[in-house]
This record gives sequence, structure tokens and C-alpha cells, in this order.
Amino acid sequence: MTIFWFNLAIVFLFSYMARVAARPTFASMTAITSVYIKPNKMLVFIGLLTLVCVSGLRSNIGDTFAYIDIYKRHDFTWSYVVSTKDLGFGILQMILKQFSSNPQIMIFASAFITNVLVIYTLYNYSRIFELSVYVYITGGLFLVSMNGIRQMLAGAIAFTGIRFLLEGSWKGYIFVILIASLFHQSALILIPIYFLVRFKAWSKVTIALLLFAIIFVMGFNQLSVYLFNAIQDTQYAGYKNFQEGGASIIRVAVTAVPLLLAYLGRDRLREINPKSDIVVNMALLGFIFMLISTQNWIFARISLYFSFYQLILISWVVKLFKLKDQKLIYYGILVCYFFYYYYENVISLQINYLSNYLNINW
Repeated sequence: MTIFWFNLAIVFLFSYMARVAARPTFASMTAITSVYIKPNKMLVFIGLLTLVCVSGLRSNIGDTFAYIDIYKRHDFTWSYVVSTKDLGFGILQMILKQFSSNPQIMIFASAFITNVLVIYTLYNYSRIFELSVYVYITGGLFLVSMNGIRQMLAGAIAFTGIRFLLEGSWKGYIFVILIASLFHQSALILIPIYFLVRFKAWSKVTIALLLFAIIFVMGFNQLSVYLFNAIQDTQYAGYKNFQEGGASIIRVAVTAVPLLLAYLGRDRLREINPKSDIVVNMALLGFIFMLISTQNWIFARISLYFSFYQLILISWVVKLFKLKDQKLIYYGILVCYFFYYYYENVISLQINYLSNYLNINW
């Protein structure tokens, strides 16, 4: 875990300095807000480079071994690529294999694309940039990017579609989602979501969604029969026989934190963020899927696509409080997520980082 602590410290430090050295800029009302700041690009780049190197030079974590094995065993001819479920990822590997048969190039390229897209989007839409990046690491998404490589690639690509989501451009949004689905078909769930999240946050629709989630959790054993019959021909069919339980209630509580703060300051949030209802609704859907995932981990996989919006939301909720209270909320978020990061990675998952290129075993 030592390298992860260094990674957290370095990335947060340079992200913080990037915001301190930021320049004010003005955007059109179609953006998430009319006025925001742009962090210093050079300092952002240094933090991004750290993320990419830590992730891209690893030799373990989650299903990394499986991806390495597949890359070694296959030549990635067109016939093989077409036969795979995720055409985009197959083509990416086919291109990379023209340069090197060393699977590290695939790990590094995936880490590069994923983190560049995530940081680029946070750079454009986060109000407190370093806070979003901090939660990206401590909230677990950065670690997930080393576990579910294909889906995180798809999620990062889909996340860039926030521009079209906020502008109300369904054609542009669907185009981005279709590209994302080439890396993981589950991204297609985001197409109907475009129309679902355009309602006012905390309305009757919100209450209906929350009630549905609670009822689904309570009646999961009965309802799951219909669910798994519906997905039996998809990538998630194997979860029908998954017997290792679901997400912890602690993870659900962590997912609820940005939403709770957003609810308490909902009127103020609309004032400073004209398009905030969409971001809140996306984060809410992430919470709902995470709540349902306490019954089966398949839903935690789906919630990944919405977790990115929590990174943006939590960077804005700090500004909902009085100026004298904002520092307290800011530091409170840092401390709480720090302890969660320690619990999740050290106590629960007992993460051990390996790298053949950094020549370390931390």
C-alpha cells in the first residue's frame, strides 16, 4: 500500500496547487455553471502522470493477471477480434500487439486512456478540482480502474459525454455511449438514462426511484429470477450463480454522502449550478444501484457509470455552506474519505501492489 499512499499525496498536492494557480474563466449557460475556474494545466499534468504511471506499471491488482494472460495467448487477428464481445477493446489490443507482445503495453495504454479522460472531464466540470481527484482515489474508482479494465475504459469514455448530457444534445450523447459500448456492452444502459435524468432533482420521481430500490432490496430473492432471465444472454449472465454476496453497507453510506449534502442545500445548488439537477440525478442512480448491490455485486458494476458524477457533485456541495463553514466541510470530507480509503484497501481488501518495472513490492 505504500505506493498508493505516495500516489495519493503527490496527486492531491499537485491538484491542490493546480487549483490555487487557477485562472477564472467564463462559460456559456449551457455548461454546468456560468462561472468557474480552470486549474493550472502543467500542475494537473504532473498529477495525471503520477496516476498513469502507478496504474500502468502494475503487474497485479484484481483481474490484471487475466488480461495479461489473454494478451499473451492471442494474436488478435480480425477473426478473433470480431468474435469477442467488446470490439473496441479487441481492436485496441490488436493495434498494440503490432508494437509489442509485452502485455505491459496494454496495461499502460488502458491506464493512460482511462485516467486522461477522467481527469480531463474533472478539469472541465469540477468546482474544487483537487477534492474530486482526491475522492476519485480514496472513494475507490482509481483502484477499480485496475480491476475492471474494459468497463472502466467504457465508463471513462461515457463520462466525457457529460457535455452533451448537460447541453441536452441527445445525438452527441448517444454517439459517445455507442463508442463506450465497444469497450463494454453494459454502457448501453446509459442511453435510456439520458431521458430519465432530465427531471427536477428531489421530485416525486426521485421518491419513486428510492422506493423502488428499497422494495427491490427487500424482495430481491423473488425479483432476481426475472432479472437474470432478462440478462441471460449478456456479459452479466454468470452473476446468476454468484454466491459471494454484495457490496458492504459502508460503501453504500459513502455513496450517500454527496447526495445528503446536495439535498440539504438543494435550493442553493440550483442557484450556483443551473444544470445541477442532472448531475444530482446521475449520482442518485449510482446510489440506487449501489444500494441494490448489497444483494448482488452485479449492480455495483452498473453503479460504476454513475459514480463519476459523484466526483463532480461532491466538489460543488462544499460551496453550499456559509463561507466560514466551507473549510470545515472541506476538511471533513478529506478526513472521512481518508479513513474509508484505509479501511477499504488495508483492512478489507489488503491490497498489495506489485510492479516488474518499478522493481518494488509495496
